[in-house]
Amino acid sequence: MKPLRICFFNRSYYPDFGATGQLLTELAQDLRRDYGCAVAVVAGPSLLESKAARSRTRGWMAVRKERHNGVAIFRGAGTTFRPHRFAGRAANYVSYFLSACLAGMRIPRPDVVVSLTDPPIIGLAALLTARRCKARFVFVCQDVFPEVAWLLEDFHNATVNRLLDWINRLLIRQADRVVTLGETMRERLIAGKGAEPWRVKVIHNWADCTAIVPGSKRNPFSVAHELAEAFVVMHSGNLGLSQSLETLIDAASHLRPYHDVVLAMVGDGTKRGALERRVRSQGLANVRFFPYQPKESLRHSFASADVFIISLKRGLAGYIVPSKLYGILAAGRPYVAAVEEACEVATITKQYRCGLLAEPADPKDLADKILTLYHDRALAQRLGANARQAALVFDRPLQVRSYYDLFREVVEGPSSTPPLHATLI
Repeated sequence: MKPLRICFFNRSYYPDFGATGQLLTELAQDLRRDYGCAVAVVAGPSLLESKAARSRTRGWMAVRKERHNGVAIFRGAGTTFRPHRFAGRAANYVSYFLSACLAGMRIPRPDVVVSLTDPPIIGLAALLTARRCKARFVFVCQDVFPEVAWLLEDFHNATVNRLLDWINRLLIRQADRVVTLGETMRERLIAGKGAEPWRVKVIHNWADCTAIVPGSKRNPFSVAHELAEAFVVMHSGNLGLSQSLETLIDAASHLRPYHDVVLAMVGDGTKRGALERRVRSQGLANVRFFPYQPKESLRHSFASADVFIISLKRGLAGYIVPSKLYGILAAGRPYVAAVEEACEVATITKQYRCGLLAEPADPKDLADKILTLYHDRALAQRLGANARQAALVFDRPLQVRSYYDLFREVVEGPSSTPPLHATLI
């Protein structure tokens, strides 16, 4: 069987910490290693690369080719502003989009072109590349726009949101297949974006059940940070705009009487500075911030938690699926999810009985659910054991296989995609 040639478009990729970048790195490398695919990624400049490292690059190149673990990386030139303000994110997105269009003209001819949604406009560059190469096009909806943009607090522009809606609908119509991260997201695209049901396939994000395993509470991370004897409530990952993290900080205020309860915020993001200021203004000694942990340290940082927190702003269910859920499941820890009933996290929580649900944006209810697990350690242990069993359903090799089977089906089956000009006229 002829190996598949696959090209992905997404700004974030190795070595960046962004959730979509980490997931795509694992997917691309596993497709190369386990299925012999020839994989290329059109990525943006790494936000982790130092200025000194960039200055060592000889001359300016719009597209720089690299290789990592067998995957060809076409890294477009662009800005690397800290994404804590809309202007910085927008500059990073647009500069990457322009260089990605150029990179699309240089990549070896693929069988299938796959676009993620970082940034939401990148699918246009991927679609044009697919049409130029006469390749199949798959659109992977990690986030649904413009609904996500409408609910984020630092940017509201009706004209831009109408443009994002037009782009999203165009990509959905043009795609040979559309991938969503859950059933609610699938329903959103069918009912709200006109997606044809047969085109839309659900493939969940995943947990790496080999890299992240249930571990001892006393470990190098907990000992080094004096967490081994505390009841640790952990939020791990991006501290961003979609998560209503102010609710979590306010919940910590209700937990003050419990001196052995510590809220550990592990990660970075747009909201970290504001959250730190909120903690200082409330005088919360029970909240501590830690930097992102490298992948090889995750099993220890995750094992340091007694309970995790997952939160999502009201109105975002089905438009975003918190990918942090799957690592929590793999760690075999219980969690409290402050999410709406329609959220994929709520569905998994009820189906596998691996966590507790709290009302979004309700600090008192969130604190009460945390205290339920604080007082009932046997319940916490049962939920954690169920979480590990649920993780095996979403294990990395199974989800990667689903992507491979989808790409193979798309390439070998008949195309039903209408010509691009038919939808642009």
